[in-house]
Amino acid sequence: MDNLNKKVWYACYGSNLLQERFLCYIKGGQPAGANTSYDGCDDKTLPINSEQMYIPAELYFAKVSKNWNGGIAFIRTTFTPTASTYGRIYLITKGQLIDIARQETNTSTSLEIEFGKVIKNGSYIFKQPSWYGNILYLGEHNGFPIFTITNEQDSQSSTKPSIAYLKTIIDGLRESHGLDNLAIFDYLKTKHGIIENYSEEALKSIISENED
Repeated sequence: MDNLNKKVWYACYGSNLLQERFLCYIKGGQPAGANTSYDGCDDKTLPINSEQMYIPAELYFAKVSKNWNGGIAFIRTTFTPTASTYGRIYLITKGQLIDIARQETNTSTSLEIEFGKVIKNGSYIFKQPSWYGNILYLGEHNGFPIFTITNEQDSQSSTKPSIAYLKTIIDGLRESHGLDNLAIFDYLKTKHGIIENYSEEALKSIISENED
């Protein structure tokens, strides 16, 4: 049985780039711009550390979330050196990661994740069907394993993310990677879900409106 108090890195790439939004999964609460209030983890201890990272997988937007009124972020399950997604890792416990996965998958019962299998196989589907029921192993950093969650399928149709969701990601990109408006625009403009649904002018407007 896994020691659920052991530390792991949880890698985020969507709205959880913004720490204030991510902490709603830890402490509980309703993120700005979202429709859902979260219970938080049983262990509400804040992350010990957070750092920026890059995930070698493509970011895209799919599904239609009632929480965000539009498409939400996923990464492809195939890693490639030509893809680079801005990510952020939070150092938490295995137990907290399971509680986060439970909230991400709207699971009312307990969840079990076999972390050893994730590391051995590179991925592990812990809930099926589910939007975020696939946990991926991304290697190690400072002696702790890195995990993230996404969909099990890469062939999803892209959908339009809401402005509120994009603004949360934009704030997260500024906070976690220190990106300016041009860098954020260059990053987001090529993503499936955005390129089909937002003109370059509209995307630039959202990014500039969201600047402090």
